[in-house]
Amino acid sequence: MGRTSATATTVRAPPDAALAPAAQAEPEAAHPLVLYNTMTRQKQRFSPRPDQGSRVSLYCCGVTVYDYSHIGHARVYCCFDVLVRMLRHLGYSVTYVRNFTDIDDKIIARAREAGEDPLALARRFIAEFHADMAALKCAPPDLEPRATDYVGAMVAAIQRIVANGHGYEASGDVFFSVDSVDGYGRLSGRSLEDNRAGERVAVSTAKRNPADFVLWKAAKPGEPTWDSPWGPGRPGWHIECSAMIRELMGPLIDIHGGGRDLIHPHHDNELVQSQAACNACDVERLQNGRDFVRWWMHNGFVNVDSEKMSKSLGNFFTIRDVLKRYHALSLRWFLVATHYRAAVNYSPRGLEEASDRLYYIFQTLADAEEAYSAAGDNFSAATRAAAAADVAAGRGAGGALAAEVRSALCDDLNTPMVVSAMSAPLKALNDLLHTKKGKKAPNRLATIAGVCVAVKGALDLLGLQHVAPQALLAELRMLALVRAELSEADVEAAIAERAAARAAKEFAAADDVRLRLAERGIMLMDSAAGTAWRPGVLDQSGV
Repeated sequence: MGRTSATATTVRAPPDAALAPAAQAEPEAAHPLVLYNTMTRQKQRFSPRPDQGSRVSLYCCGVTVYDYSHIGHARVYCCFDVLVRMLRHLGYSVTYVRNFTDIDDKIIARAREAGEDPLALARRFIAEFHADMAALKCAPPDLEPRATDYVGAMVAAIQRIVANGHGYEASGDVFFSVDSVDGYGRLSGRSLEDNRAGERVAVSTAKRNPADFVLWKAAKPGEPTWDSPWGPGRPGWHIECSAMIRELMGPLIDIHGGGRDLIHPHHDNELVQSQAACNACDVERLQNGRDFVRWWMHNGFVNVDSEKMSKSLGNFFTIRDVLKRYHALSLRWFLVATHYRAAVNYSPRGLEEASDRLYYIFQTLADAEEAYSAAGDNFSAATRAAAAADVAAGRGAGGALAAEVRSALCDDLNTPMVVSAMSAPLKALNDLLHTKKGKKAPNRLATIAGVCVAVKGALDLLGLQHVAPQALLAELRMLALVRAELSEADVEAAIAERAAARAAKEFAAADDVRLRLAERGIMLMDSAAGTAWRPGVLDQSGV
């Protein structure tokens, strides 16, 4: 059952021969890109392999598709999406690969519960995952290999591991011998004495060492199976990524990423088995056994009440459930506004604050567009183009913001610094937008345009600049009503009630209406034109 052909779901055609020498030189940057390497436990200046010019190979471990994805998964792929965007912004040619584990104990168990074929269940949740990623505006990877399409490559890798003296067969199962390699646990810093059976590490009396991990599982009744030299069965979880990386990207890659929960055992195991599967040609390419990954990168957890969010703990929120109440870009802002290596503490208030900030930014951009329209001939396409050129050249307030954003992201993807850097320019932009035009309107509009170009550029690098401002504002308003359990008519009726109370000089009653709405995330704003409303967050003091 299953296929062994080396095929993958291709979304964007990758560069030919990802490991072939490239003529284009490595991009030069005023701020060199520095990334934290889990292996060395320090930040290091990033550069591709010397023979690759501007080509960068990046592999990120994907999901096991047995259920809907939760916001812990969203964090992983939003973080690495920012990395891919920044690499491409700097001029690198990135081949981004992210896999699917579409056969696994959890998939088989869930399929039995549902009375569904395991591979069909996996295909169904792959489609759901794609929908979630599209909503979050995560750019699709260049390749999305599915484990079941690479079983032949996994069998070949296991054969090399066994032939090289690092694996052994026991009753149809094949295990990796951790005692056969030096330095097992270098990535995580765990010694064999500290090792314990971890997630997906089966405890078996057939093991020579309790830390040995399974490479091939003998067939069990009712499970999908593939043929192998050790009899029918299926691959273990850890061998999947090693085999797919080798098939699609070669024996050496630049960056390998995933959540920090994968450091051990998955990436510890992947590291030693990939080295153990080397043939003579690979050893030469790996420069006498050098690690096959140059940068290991891992993002922090999403926590709930100080515990990691996970399906196994039952404290998770699926992406689709969160998106019933919050905009996808609000969730993305919430996830990327914290540094990728730090933990994010999930809370509804955190999402409310993210939504509020997003509304403020896009309302500012919408106001700028209105100012351009109102200016008529005073603001032309040439003015806008000149403003963009100034930003690119580092001139003016917009140029200063663009430089600060670039510097922050080049410092190990410091997204909190990007968020902070936008605050003062956005405030200044609002001040400009809400002052009288005066005689220097063209200069004023050019300044506005320059800051807007830089803000949009920052949003694009964060993966947030994908919709027209007015459209996003309308969607944020609609979801605020959903959370408030109110209709637009309900809010308008409350505004009318408040207006009547104010007219009758019943100010306490008017304030009560305003506070009732504010407690439900609906903020009233008075102006000469009347009272309008917008989504917002009530200050913790209740004022």
